[in-house]
Amino acid sequence: MNISNTSRILDQVSHLTPEVWAIVNRNLIRKAIGEFAHEQLLQLELIEEKDSCDIYKLNTDTPEIVYYFNTKKQALDHWQIDRFSIIKMDNDKETELDALDFVLELKNTLGIPDDMLPTYMEEITSTLHGAAYKHVSQQYNAKELAEADFQEIEKSMTEGHPCFIANNGRNGFNIKQYHHFAPETPTTFSLIWIAGHKAKTDYHSVSSHNYNVLMKNELGKEVFQLFKKQLVDLGLDPEDYIFIPVHPWQWDTKISTIFAQDIAQQYIVLLGKGNDQYAAQQSIRTLFNTTHPEKLYAKTALSILNMGFMRGLSPYYMSSTPVITDWISKLLEHDDFLKKNKFTMLGEVATVGYRNRYYETLGKTKAHNKMLSALWRESPFSKIDKGQKLMTMAAFLHIDKDDNSLVVELIKASSLSVEGWLEHYLQAYLAPLLHCLFQYELVFMPHGENLIMVLENNIPVKVLMKDITEEVAIFDKTIELPEKAKRLYIEVDNEIKALAIFTDVFDCFFRFLSDILVVQGGYCETIFWKQVANCILKYQEEHPQLSDKFQQIDLFAPEFKRCCLNRLQLMNTQHMLNLVDPVESLQFKGTLKNPIAQYKTNKKHTKSNQSYAAAQ
Repeated sequence: MNISNTSRILDQVSHLTPEVWAIVNRNLIRKAIGEFAHEQLLQLELIEEKDSCDIYKLNTDTPEIVYYFNTKKQALDHWQIDRFSIIKMDNDKETELDALDFVLELKNTLGIPDDMLPTYMEEITSTLHGAAYKHVSQQYNAKELAEADFQEIEKSMTEGHPCFIANNGRNGFNIKQYHHFAPETPTTFSLIWIAGHKAKTDYHSVSSHNYNVLMKNELGKEVFQLFKKQLVDLGLDPEDYIFIPVHPWQWDTKISTIFAQDIAQQYIVLLGKGNDQYAAQQSIRTLFNTTHPEKLYAKTALSILNMGFMRGLSPYYMSSTPVITDWISKLLEHDDFLKKNKFTMLGEVATVGYRNRYYETLGKTKAHNKMLSALWRESPFSKIDKGQKLMTMAAFLHIDKDDNSLVVELIKASSLSVEGWLEHYLQAYLAPLLHCLFQYELVFMPHGENLIMVLENNIPVKVLMKDITEEVAIFDKTIELPEKAKRLYIEVDNEIKALAIFTDVFDCFFRFLSDILVVQGGYCETIFWKQVANCILKYQEEHPQLSDKFQQIDLFAPEFKRCCLNRLQLMNTQHMLNLVDPVESLQFKGTLKNPIAQYKTNKKHTKSNQSYAAAQ
């Protein structure tokens, strides 16, 4: 018996213990009750009202199984549930909490199709598995993390998307691959490089990153020449090929077999590994160069199922990516307001896409047609000054395993009050989004992982927006778009336009940030939303020429449509959104009361200290 090998195998699952499993199941059930109730998938029954919290009951599809817990309801129907209070009763006997049982007990109520249920349960299991690993391997507490560097923070994130319950699926990784490629693990890896014949491969870029320039910068001149020589030694002309970076998992699991015909015919030639090491980011297929942080991000196709999507990259979209980067950059680069607020995008400067003709006949949107593409995105280190530090905005929602908040620690470490810190944050993050919406009817997908915050002395000073080509949209049909960028235009009404702020910012981020500041920081929820209102009022006062837009896209409307993300995933756990027409796919259920509606008649912007006094 090889004791060393056995020890390594045991280490792969050492985080899976009864004690840790109980913790992560309780945490996930807490989140599931809160978010499913928020989306009105669950109807909670009030049992008793108390000053500090209320006691609620949740009935399941099985009458003898019920849950009890303490909670407070906040703005935007946010359920602040005490996880330690959750009790499951089965035939009047308390029993252990189990997230998979929870899904099965409520599968009819949740409306999960029978054929989709196994996939969803697998994603729940994988989410629990990852949560257990993160709990055991947590290296930094919140206070230490406030002083950590960009990649240390990135690898320390524990939660994933705040709304989705099954948000860390990674279905497709085996246990070894998880430990090697998951963002929370301490490993880095090299990319596999292949040569794709130009008959099936396209390279597109902005003018500053032509093919030879980019390859020399990313590979290094020596490796670039070595790869060329390998083609020559095979009797092939390097000028007929384009080099493509491939995630090691993608090569081993997909490309080497599904593209076997093209490899046999030398349309694809394996070149080997590059010298640089990469670390997976929270978005898992976006890779950060740890050897040379100033080099470009590489984003590669990765055909694992994660949060309702197969994480491929379309070669057909790749052709328009640099065009969109150029167009948005030119649109915004001379905008005085955005320059004043230092709003910056990480340009997606080059792409490569390979087409498999066998699968093209089945439809370009099929997952098999998104297996072999990549793009390069600017590094955030090329956009910051000395003394500035980076973290994704998702880090602002991070809670360590001792229930301490990173954002609260950042505020403590700054020289500002909570009000002052939030004023800086809102001006850096929310104000530019308002300007893009009202001035250009241009919207992004500004969730936590898509924003990289730039801080000085722990104070937000600007944001770096990423994923600008896949997740950007234009609502204004009068804006002239380049031919390859016309897919950005979406025709929607003003109510849907406002959801770019109401859903993506208020409901999917501020709802959670406010909760953390209230629970962890002792802050007042009313004052938080007053500060959000003040940021919007200040912007509107500074731009009276857009007053018609402010009326049409009314951010002070009494209520707005409740957009339900989990409902999307539960309906189709394998492909929850039609990316060709994402708005048409959205699931709405009722409305949410707008927490800033009461401030609509307040035409005068006030300072945050005045707001604090008024709220008291």
